[in-house]
Amino acid sequence: MSFLQFFRILWARRALILLGVTGCFLAALLVVAIVPSRYVAETRIYLDLLKPDPVTGMTIGRSAREYVKTQLQLIQDYKVAGRVVDALGWANSPKMAAAYAQRPAGDNRDFRRWLAQPIMDGTGVTWVENSNVLSISYRSSNPESAAKIVDAVREAYIDQTLATKREDAQRNADWFRKQSVLTAKKLNDAVERKSAFERANGIILEADASDPEMAKLAALAQAAPTAQAAAAAFVAPSAGQVANVEAQIAAQSRILGPNHPDLQILRSQLSAAQAAVARETAAARSGGGPSGPSAASMLSAQKSKVLAQSAKVNEAQRMASDIQVLKAQYDKALAKVADYEQQAQSTESGVRVMASAINPRNPEFPNVPMIIGGAIAFGFAVGTLSALIIELLNRRVRGMEDLANSGLPVVGVMGHSDDKEQEGLLWKILGIRMPQFGRAEL
Repeated sequence: MSFLQFFRILWARRALILLGVTGCFLAALLVVAIVPSRYVAETRIYLDLLKPDPVTGMTIGRSAREYVKTQLQLIQDYKVAGRVVDALGWANSPKMAAAYAQRPAGDNRDFRRWLAQPIMDGTGVTWVENSNVLSISYRSSNPESAAKIVDAVREAYIDQTLATKREDAQRNADWFRKQSVLTAKKLNDAVERKSAFERANGIILEADASDPEMAKLAALAQAAPTAQAAAAAFVAPSAGQVANVEAQIAAQSRILGPNHPDLQILRSQLSAAQAAVARETAAARSGGGPSGPSAASMLSAQKSKVLAQSAKVNEAQRMASDIQVLKAQYDKALAKVADYEQQAQSTESGVRVMASAINPRNPEFPNVPMIIGGAIAFGFAVGTLSALIIELLNRRVRGMEDLANSGLPVVGVMGHSDDKEQEGLLWKILGIRMPQFGRAEL
């Protein structure tokens, strides 16, 4: 089929095409007039993903994409929509209550959930790629309502984010507080068991869990060589008495006879003094004093004592180690409680408002130019398709091209000379050489 044949068909069926275009145009006007307008209001927020938390110092880091996806879902969640319902006071509206009473019988949602559903359906969230910006939008039939509700959604999301953060922190604080109480009880029980064990076995450990008896043994072992050296240079206290008695005996021997009683007494005193000197010297050489045990005997006794109670000391030290572990756990739990309680009082949500919503001037739907233009194009397409279908079902000869395509011989072409100039102009417009009309040739 040539373009000329196609044009002849359309021109012949122009009424049908015009009818299709007109019908679609009128339908578009009806849609524009009947369908309520839908306005879209938009607000934007900024997520502080790289800013450290003021309490914990943590940042989102590599999980930013997953975090943003979570926030996209949270903004459209019932928790946020429920807060919007409360902020707008819809639950106290008699009009809303009357509409809720007329809901379908199978709708079992509660009143607050029923009110929140349109907000959830009308809220849209998009993430501005390669940024920390979220765009929140809301669609409504009223431009003022769209702007008001989208701002309410934004504030509800910020409040919910802060509330979730506080609730999580408070829940963690309560958990660590319970752990601290349990650890404190275990710590007290461990201290009591250690004290009872030390009393029962006569063992007392230092604050650093060291054994004082072991420290005493080390001190005696270090002092033993010094005691032996001092004993080698020892001078007995009774040595002076021996020298004095000997001098008296020498003086009296010049005056008195050898058997004089005074000389006998002096000789007895000399013997006693010499015996005392011998005893004192022997005691000093063995490491002891005149009236105490020797250093060697004390060292040996201490060794025996340490060895005898080594197993008990080890058990007491193990108990002390358990106490230190429990004390460290208790201190850490208290520190966690303090941190999470501080987070529970935080006012930092990590969300910044970039711009509030403004009342949209033009509706998003219906788009009048697009609807009417699309309807006209659709009507023309439907009319053209209908014309072609009708033409295929009921073919007609509208020019010699139709006869040529049919395979029949063309004897001649007849035309009116009055229309010659008009038809020639049409052929020139179509860019086709006009056929020569004249008398029929047989």
